[in-house]
Amino acid sequence: MPTIMQTRLLQSTLSSIATSDGAGVKLRRSIGQKPGLYFDPFLMLDAFGTEHPEDYIRGFPPHPHRGFETVTYMIEGHMRHEDHLGHVGDLRPGGMQWMTAGRGIIHSEMPMQTEGRMRGFQLWINLPAARKMDPPSYRDVDPSEIPVLECEDGSRIRVLAGSAGTRERRIEGPIQRPDTEPVFLDLELTRDARLAQMVDPDHHAFLYVYEGSIEVGPQSAKQPVPIDHVGFLSAGERIEIQAGLDGARVLLLTGHPLGEPIVQHGPFVMNTRAEIERAIRDFQTGHFTDTGESGAP
Repeated sequence: MPTIMQTRLLQSTLSSIATSDGAGVKLRRSIGQKPGLYFDPFLMLDAFGTEHPEDYIRGFPPHPHRGFETVTYMIEGHMRHEDHLGHVGDLRPGGMQWMTAGRGIIHSEMPMQTEGRMRGFQLWINLPAARKMDPPSYRDVDPSEIPVLECEDGSRIRVLAGSAGTRERRIEGPIQRPDTEPVFLDLELTRDARLAQMVDPDHHAFLYVYEGSIEVGPQSAKQPVPIDHVGFLSAGERIEIQAGLDGARVLLLTGHPLGEPIVQHGPFVMNTRAEIERAIRDFQTGHFTDTGESGAP
């Protein structure tokens, strides 16, 4: 008898809120908008998008991180990354940077444009306790390195991390992380398109709608996820998404939960208060970035 796969249902939605970060960059924050509002292993999701240079021009001057990974995905615009190890990278439309802060990194992300639209996302993913003090590392991913799965109805799936598709036709993204096993997909759905995606039943999964409209769930129990909202999904092996009359652009993310304590103080995410106090002390005394050479994740 064939196995019946359980389709995930929409459990709840969360509206993103307007805020700013860095030197006044305007953005919308969903996951992580207040202390404790995490979705293990995901710590934060920011969406930025504006045509007004005054909303982004001052960028994100040098700032520290410890204990987690940051993923910056550019849809439009040009941003430059620099860090204390001397690495420099250019983020252009369709590109991504995957950075493992580990023990500590001090970096900046500054716009390389003075006009035009800048649009993208930054995601924070937790690291397990055993890896929080690893040497920092990062990888710039060129748009040409990100595979695209073309669907029969004209929809497209960009596979930034993990894999997507069917058992017969599965595509691997450029980033594979063994600890949290993240799947990071950018879905471009055509009018009335219906997409079914198999996922690991042990993963937490959520959607973020940034264009158009969608409904989630099996045909008999579809529920809408509004634009600029996160949709948190129940357990299951399959995600079904129905696009609206104007199509949709949606991020789909899944990851293996770590199930460890989370203690956050701004850009430091550790497991205990004592570790946070050490991070602050290390930063204040100049020992924050005492690491060896970084390598690609």
